[in-house]
Amino acid sequence: MLQMLSRYLRPYWLQVTILVAFQVAQACLNLYLPNLQADIINNGVSAGDQDEIYRIGWEMIGISGLQIVASVAAVIISARIAMRLGYEVRRDFFNSVETFSLTEMEKFSAGSLVTRVTNDVQQVQQTTYQTLLIILQAPVMFIGGLIMALQQDGPLTWSLAVILPIILIVALLLMSRMGPLFNKMQQKLDSLNRIVREQIAGVRVIRAFTREKTEVGRFDVANSSMYKVLVSVGRLMSMMIPLIFFMVNMSNIAIMWFGGKRIDSGGMQIGSLQAFIQYLMIILMGIMMAAMMSVMLPRASVSSKRILKVIDTQSDITAPEDPYWPQNANDAKGVIEFKDVSFRYPGAEEPVLSHISFTAEPGKTTAFIGSTGSGKSSLLRLGMRMFDVTEGQVLVDGHDVRQYDPDRLATLFGPVPQKAVLFSGTIRTNLRYGKEDATEEEMWEALRVAQADDFVKEIPEGLDAPVAEGGTNFSGGQKQRLCMARAIIRNPRIYSFDDSFSALDMATDRKLRAALKPATTESTVLLVAQRAASIRDAEQILVLDGGQIVGRGTHDELMNTCETYKEIVDSQGGQGPDVEDLSIDEEGGR
Repeated sequence: MLQMLSRYLRPYWLQVTILVAFQVAQACLNLYLPNLQADIINNGVSAGDQDEIYRIGWEMIGISGLQIVASVAAVIISARIAMRLGYEVRRDFFNSVETFSLTEMEKFSAGSLVTRVTNDVQQVQQTTYQTLLIILQAPVMFIGGLIMALQQDGPLTWSLAVILPIILIVALLLMSRMGPLFNKMQQKLDSLNRIVREQIAGVRVIRAFTREKTEVGRFDVANSSMYKVLVSVGRLMSMMIPLIFFMVNMSNIAIMWFGGKRIDSGGMQIGSLQAFIQYLMIILMGIMMAAMMSVMLPRASVSSKRILKVIDTQSDITAPEDPYWPQNANDAKGVIEFKDVSFRYPGAEEPVLSHISFTAEPGKTTAFIGSTGSGKSSLLRLGMRMFDVTEGQVLVDGHDVRQYDPDRLATLFGPVPQKAVLFSGTIRTNLRYGKEDATEEEMWEALRVAQADDFVKEIPEGLDAPVAEGGTNFSGGQKQRLCMARAIIRNPRIYSFDDSFSALDMATDRKLRAALKPATTESTVLLVAQRAASIRDAEQILVLDGGQIVGRGTHDELMNTCETYKEIVDSQGGQGPDVEDLSIDEEGGR
């Protein structure tokens, strides 16, 4: 927690200094009021001096007004600093995550990142606010209260040596029990949130397998566990408050009894006893503030460590000191070459790709096919430098991808991921992810090429049709085609289709490939597919098996030379009629 505060509060040292001044002023004014109360009783009421009563009364009103001003100013400054800290932490957190490669994204799960940027940041923000308000006042109130109590009556102050340790020990014992309970409560809350997220995300699967009762049972177990912890916390807090008040009241009774003896013997005045009791309350308030912070700080410390761990994580994918980029962006051709590339995922024992070499050129489609886990998608990820190769080189236009700035390298690609990803908003805003200044004509042209214009036109809102979170208001095939339109509108040098035709029927697949051909005459097309029919027209087909290339050539060449490719085609119904022949002619025949 201290590391985070020192990092993020350093630019606000002037505001913190002003805050300290207001806090000290507020505490000092608060400490001075009981002294005036003693004077108004001793010198005004007891002596019957009305002028003295008015004078001291107006002085107390003025000091109370100054105290209110200092208190309000301290609250405003504390709130602004704490909110600004939360803003900057969230900003740095998000910026850090945006630079993560897939390695870091796998290290920190999506659920954990969301929890850290919401719950953990909120915990740090609230604790910072309370710390700025409380932790500065507590020592001033405690030490100042002791000094002022000693000035009122020295002998009576010694009674505090008995009272304060007892109260302090009881408060620390209660807080020491509450601390673990609060931590346990946070763990139970995390577990409950995780189960709820899983059930909401998987509601269709739960219903499909009629597992509603099982999931209700899981939720009840987590909910009951959370309930038991909350009851324990509630019982402890309900016991703590009456106990603290009981001890405070007993302390007041003891002070009044001893003070009465002092007054009876003439060693103390009534006003001084009243002020002494007020100082006792101020001292106890300082102790309680410190005890509260002793519970909050450990929780915030854990949260700050979790946040800083993400912020301080450096991505494996970094830009070189002097990155390469063509002087004219139009000079980028999109030639991609793999030279003896091998790749092993972090922590894996065996490589997923071994000694891969090929060249993909503009105007041609290079397709990849193979069994599940053969490394097809990994090839596309290496091309876009989502990972760095373990051995060999990946070249774009003759330059190693590690010589490029990753952000600029990404502008050469038009990716269509294996899992269609749409963002909440509208179709228009999703298409403009590909090109921010895209015109309406460009959008409709991209939709036409992607075979998505037909269903978009049927929606009354057209391009302004809403897209739900994750695109759940569209079918799988519609989402894939919208993702393709988003890539097409970018007009990239390299298209990267990662099994992007899997949700399309054969007729739509054929039409889409036919429309893509003229739209990609100047671009390199990398295509991963499971269906042989989707890649049979590719100029170069690479057959992968066990992370190695076992076949290379056109469809017809591979049917004669590659047994693995022939097995894939046969498992999908053999060569059969060419998909081009599946179209219906003008007379309605086949």
